[in-house]
Formats: sequence, structure tokens, C-alpha cells
Amino acid sequence: MSTTINDGASSSQPQPPKERPARLARSAGVVSLAVMGSRVLGLVREQVFAAFFGASREYDAFLTAFRIPNLLRDLFAEGALSTAFVTTFSQTLEKKGEAEAWRLANLVLNALLIILSVITIIGIIIAPYIVDWIAPGFRAVEGKTELTITMTRIMFPFLLMVALAAVAMGILNAKNVFGIPASASTFFNIGSIVGGLLCAYLLAPEYTGEVLAHLLGRQGGEQVYSHLAARAVIGISIGTLIGGMLQFLIQVPSLRAVGYYYRPILSFSDAGVKQVMALMGPAIIGASAAQVNVFVNSNFASYLGDGPVSWLAYAFRFMQFPIGVFGVAIGTVTLPAISRSIANKNIPEFRNTLSQALGLVFLLCIPSAVGLIILAEPIIGAIYQHGRFTAFDTQQTAAALSCYALGLAGYAAIKVLAPAFYALNDARTPMLISLGSIATNFVLNWTFVRVLGLGHRGLAFSTSLVIIINFALLLILMRRRISRIEGRRLARSLVKISLASTAMALCCWLISSQIASFAGNASLLMRIINLGASISVGVVVLYVACRLLRVEELEMAVTAVAGRLRKRR
Repeated sequence: MSTTINDGASSSQPQPPKERPARLARSAGVVSLAVMGSRVLGLVREQVFAAFFGASREYDAFLTAFRIPNLLRDLFAEGALSTAFVTTFSQTLEKKGEAEAWRLANLVLNALLIILSVITIIGIIIAPYIVDWIAPGFRAVEGKTELTITMTRIMFPFLLMVALAAVAMGILNAKNVFGIPASASTFFNIGSIVGGLLCAYLLAPEYTGEVLAHLLGRQGGEQVYSHLAARAVIGISIGTLIGGMLQFLIQVPSLRAVGYYYRPILSFSDAGVKQVMALMGPAIIGASAAQVNVFVNSNFASYLGDGPVSWLAYAFRFMQFPIGVFGVAIGTVTLPAISRSIANKNIPEFRNTLSQALGLVFLLCIPSAVGLIILAEPIIGAIYQHGRFTAFDTQQTAAALSCYALGLAGYAAIKVLAPAFYALNDARTPMLISLGSIATNFVLNWTFVRVLGLGHRGLAFSTSLVIIINFALLLILMRRRISRIEGRRLARSLVKISLASTAMALCCWLISSQIASFAGNASLLMRIINLGASISVGVVVLYVACRLLRVEELEMAVTAVAGRLRKRR
């Protein structure tokens, strides 16, 4: 049941104070820094795995196997649960106090553990059928399906671990503690890298030793024990479980600090639990629709031979850097604030907070998208082109990244806009839009891949188009829901930021192309120099252009940074 909006009744309430935008930006900045550290380590993780496995049969199998528990994580843990829980917990905290909020947290946690334990057991049993459904093309490559099934079974308990982490994150965010939970995924990456490589070495010492020797330049690397790569990649899947556990454990001290204590209580009839479940139902369906699109993409890619699944995964992994640092960070700090606004029936505050958050997304993500398109190849080359990851892999991954980047701003904005519907107790609208995207995605994939022959580029481009359509529909429906959404101000900011980003793009392209023409991009050092010079000048040009165009969101960000610096003095 959705909340009824009566703007006339609430318009007499005072407008939000001028400090609110800066406070939003400051909180988003804390999360952004934490997420940035995690994303950097995530890139290191992908870089390490790329060096050990490249775009190979084994890594295709690992990515597909991990996608299955990762899907359920998005459905039951970090996606639907996180949004539904933060909304309900924040409103309970605002209306009924801490005692009821802690009770709700324990009820939800215990119910979740029971439900997800059953799902995990079932998933391990039916893993062969799941893999055949997701990647039927793997049967054409000897041993690929069997390896994927084995790793799927190993990684299914990852779902339980991230569910614990998601509830902990929701509690801390609702209590306005953002840094530690945002840093939790850093420990997932640490556990995945260290634990994964250690397990890989224990299972296949010859393979890992040969690759390490090749990376260190001690041997030519001509004869890699490829028949042992499957055992090594199984070690990486075990490391994923280690990382998942660390992601939860790092948050436990902070939970105790804010007053939370675990209690073994259970009640599916509690009003708060019912509200969480009511919001989760449509959210799960909506998230399922989004993940069906991912599986459809995987299905198309599985018929394109060895490589496309990995190229798309590497490219989208890099896309998750700005999505996490900007979109997820802003959405994380916005949801508790707008949930409290709804609890207090303060619609002007809700509208203003949401509009400011979307403006920040545009400021940060449109230039990021343009930069990724212009500098895709040197970026991918600098990060991934080592060991078994070849120059050809760099070109193909960069092409996918450029296509994905077209939808970056829309993807990040959805991270802010979709949870706003949940704050209004309306999970149905995002669900319906997500369901509608399934047909759109399939038609676009078929057109771009089967008809136009664009291969994996077509899959990435299709994803971007679907994301942009989804964002546009959500924005239109939100505007209708709350009467207005400061659309003219957002449109002005969008135009100004796009103009500033164009100026930045021209400078980045000129500098990058000149460096490449004079010195080339063959060596890692030259790729790093190219990126350093292009990005540095591009950021300066973007800042100056935004200043000249008087972009409001830039002032908000600068005020937030200045406020944090004053506090540190």
C-alpha cells in the first residue's frame, strides 16, 4: 500500500534549511571515499584474476557460477532487503524509538536466516539445472558446464553471509553511520584476493607458481599448466566465501557501538516484519526482472565463444566503480533521510532532498561516462593487460565499456530514484517498470546481436538503452506522484553539466591522441602517463567549465568539502 501525497496539506511546512544539501553531499562524500577504496580493491581483484586466468574457459565458468548466488544476493540481501529494511527501520526508529527498532532488526534477521538457508540448500541441489538454463552454450566446450556447476555449489552459501552484512549495513545507515558499512565490501575484496590466491595455490601449486613466475619475468611463461587452471579457479571460488564472511564481521563492533544486541526471536506476524516483507515482495520481482536481463545477456554471450562473457564482466566491473562511488553512495545517504521525511509527512523536504541527490548524480556521473568512453582503451589496458589478458582482450573489453558507459548516469540515478518509491511505501511502480524491461531487453539483444551482428558490443549497448528507458519512466512517474520534482532546475543542471563534460571530453581526447601518436600505448608506463595527463587536465577543465556555467551542484559539493575541512582543523 503506497503513501498518499497531499502536497497542499504539507506545503505550509517550512522549506528545508540551506544546510541540508551540503549535509547530503558531506554524507555522500564519506560513503564515496569508503566505496572508492572498495572499488579500487575490486579492480585490483579483477586485475589479479585477469592476470591468472585472462578471458578463458575457467574464468567464464567462475563468473557464471558467481552470478547465480550474486543474483540471489541482489534479490534477498543487498537489493530488496536493504531498501525495504532501511525504509521500515528508519520509520520505526523515528516513530516508536530504539527499543522497537532493535526488536524489528532481530525479527527480520532471524526470519531472513531461515528463509535463505532453505534457498541455499535447494540451490546446491539443483545447481546443474540452473547452470544449463543460464549458459546452455557452455555444453559445447568440454568440462565448462561441469566446472561451473562445482563452483556454483561452493559459492551458494555466500548468499547467507552477505545477507548478514546487508542487515548490519541497514541498521548502521539508519543510525547515520555510513563509513564502516560502506567499507565492508573492502574486506570482501581483501578476503577474495588473499584467501582466493592462497586456496588456488593449495589446490594447484604448479599452475599458480608458473603464472607468478611469468608475471615476475623469471620465466617465459610459454608452458602454463592449463589443465590445472580449473583447480586453481575453484580455489578462487572458496576465497569468495572468505570475503563474504569478512564483509559481515567488520561491521559487528559498530553494531555494538550503536546499541544493537542480537536476540533469538522470531515472528512473521509482527507489523514491522510484514511491512518489510510487503516492500520486499514487489522489490524481489523487480530485481528479478533486472537479473533476468543479465541472464538473457549471458545466454546470448554464451553462444559467442570463449571471451565475450569475460569481456562484458570486466567492462561492467569497471562500470561499477563510478556507479558505486557516486550512485550507490548518494542513494545510501538519501534513503534514510527521505524515509524520515515521509514518517514526518514533510513532502517539501522529501522533494528537495531527492532533487538535490539527482543533481549530484548528474554532476558526478555524466563526466565519468564521457571520460570512460574517450579513454576506454588506455584504462582497460593499464588495469587488465597483464599475464594472460592480451591486447586483443583489451580492445574488446574497451568496446564493451564504451557501450556500457552510455547508461552510466541513468544507472546511478536509478540507485537514488527507485528507493524513493519504497520510502513512499510504493514498491509496485519500480517492479512494473523492471518487468517491462525484460521484453525490451530481449528485443534489443536479438536485434543488435542476431540481426545486426554487433556481438558483445550489442549486448552492452542494449543494457544501456534499457537503463535509460527505465530511469526516464521512473522520473516521470515520481514527478506525477509528488506533483513536481524541481524538473526545470534539474534540466538546467543537466544541460550545463553536459556542456562542461563536452569541453572536458575534447581536451581528454586531444591529449590522449597526441600522447598515443608520439609515444604509443604499448607499454604500461605510457598508458599510465596517458591516463594521468588526460584525466588531470580533464578534471581541471570540467571544474572551470562548471564554475563558468554556474552549476549549482558544484557549489553544493564544494561547500560540503569545505565544511569537512573546517571540522578537521
